[in-house]
This record gives sequence, structure tokens and C-alpha cells, in this order.
Amino acid sequence: MTPSNPTEFPHYTITRVLEYGDRDAIAWMRETFSEAEIVSILRTERRLSRKSANFWALIYHVAPNEVAALHIAS
Repeated sequence: MTPSNPTEFPHYTITRVLEYGDRDAIAWMRETFSEAEIVSILRTERRLSRKSANFWALIYHVAPNEVAALHIAS
């Protein structure tokens, strides 16, 4: 089995960095992926914790009602 390149799976990679990344990982993510890609994941990924989703929404100036992880399930 060959090691995979994280850029081959941008959705997964960005989600993991948003949730668990340290400063180096976040810097790498911002250099590797466009802000539009990151914000798109932030808006659509429901598996982010509420804490992470809220933090990144503030950083990227995304309204909480546009962040999937912050929607209350009915």
C-alpha cells in the first residue's frame, strides 16, 4: 500500500485540520487549499464539533446560520 497524498482528498483533509490541526497544520492547510475551498467545507461539513465550527466561522466571517455543524437537528 502506498501512502496517500492529503491533497488527493481535500474534503477529508480540510475537515480533519479544522477539527484537530495545530498551528503548523493550519498554516499548511491555508497554503495548500484556497479560502473558498476551506469555507465551502466549513459551510457543508456536519461532522465538525460545534466548538470548532463556531471558532472557524468567526475566523472566516461565516454567519452561524450558514454553518452546517451549527444547525440544530429537528
